[in-house]
Amino acid sequence: MLDLHTHSSVSDGSDTPERIPELALEAGCSAVALTDHDSTDGLARAGLRAAQLGIELVRGCEISCVWEGGSMHVLIYFIDAADTPIEEELVHLRADRAERNRRMLDKLGVLGISLTMDEISAEAGSGSIGRPHFARVLAAKGVVSTPKEAFDKLLGQGGLAYVPKARLLPQDVASLARASGAVAVLAHPLSLGLARSALEELVADLASKGFSGLEAIYGAYSDEDRGWLCEIARRCCLVVTGGSDYHGTFKPNLRIGAGTGDLHVPDDLLVALRDRRP
Repeated sequence: MLDLHTHSSVSDGSDTPERIPELALEAGCSAVALTDHDSTDGLARAGLRAAQLGIELVRGCEISCVWEGGSMHVLIYFIDAADTPIEEELVHLRADRAERNRRMLDKLGVLGISLTMDEISAEAGSGSIGRPHFARVLAAKGVVSTPKEAFDKLLGQGGLAYVPKARLLPQDVASLARASGAVAVLAHPLSLGLARSALEELVADLASKGFSGLEAIYGAYSDEDRGWLCEIARRCCLVVTGGSDYHGTFKPNLRIGAGTGDLHVPDDLLVALRDRRP
């Protein structure tokens, strides 16, 4: 059993990188991927702990990109070297994220909301700072009732303090992955909000542009949705992948290896995905 989609405190999860393989082993997984947003900083720590436990760590990350319908998330797997095109791009993405954070802070100040980067940094701990950390501090200070309200009113698209994120095109992400000896997989495809026919058309286009897989067995999806997504992957000649999208206490309904309770990602899918490496 696998889990190919997890996040640690390096991005927007609550658990340390070392805790990810521990939880995966407890769940009965043979391998687990750490896929923090725009960062591979936790991979060395997670890999060391995984080796101690005898569980395989798949080195990955998750990158946001843009397409005509809005935002798309792409999972990258098998980032096995530091000096690669994908790692170089991650440096640029983290710089863009830092500038975005500064602009959001400025916008909140114009709205009369007093917030400091020190407060946000304390909330993020050792991880990279993002909107979830802003949202939790805003809720803790009573500016909003909940982090969700912070996104709805201030930080989400259309919110008063929203700042768009710099993003690549999907084909750029796939190209960078292949140039780095890695593979690109479309994450949680139903988040794109497309009808089945339109989604299949998009997935076929992504396959033609270098994508290797489709995350069909996703932690929060129903068996029915997983079934027709697997069929789309088959028709588009993509590897089916899957994972919980674990974020620890920040998504308490999702568990590593189990998702909401019924997730099962077979071991042989990792073999098929590895065979797609350039």
